[in-house]
Amino acid sequence: MKVGMIGLGKMGLNLVKNMIDNKIEVVGFDLNSDSIDKAASYGAKTAVDTQDLVDKLDSPRIVWVMVPAGKPTNSTIDDLIEKLDAGDILIDGGNSNYK
Repeated sequence: MKVGMIGLGKMGLNLVKNMIDNKIEVVGFDLNSDSIDKAASYGAKTAVDTQDLVDKLDSPRIVWVMVPAGKPTNSTIDDLIEKLDAGDILIDGGNSNYK
């Protein structure tokens, strides 16, 4: 199994580490290059942008989005909708404003 992870902050990076520890291949992307480097140090493959991430995944693709709620999540999902195909899986793991 191979999963694309977008958002390599505290939660996303720990999920990457857990998946790699459990023999799941991960391709990671984040706007912060230091976060990408940390994911690579755990054994993740990395992507330079969302298109590169999608291109590195096998179909049907699994993409997990772990970015802040609101505009960052919405714009990331809008971007991915243009790049993913029917049958691909998109997981929105961003937190929400519960109030």
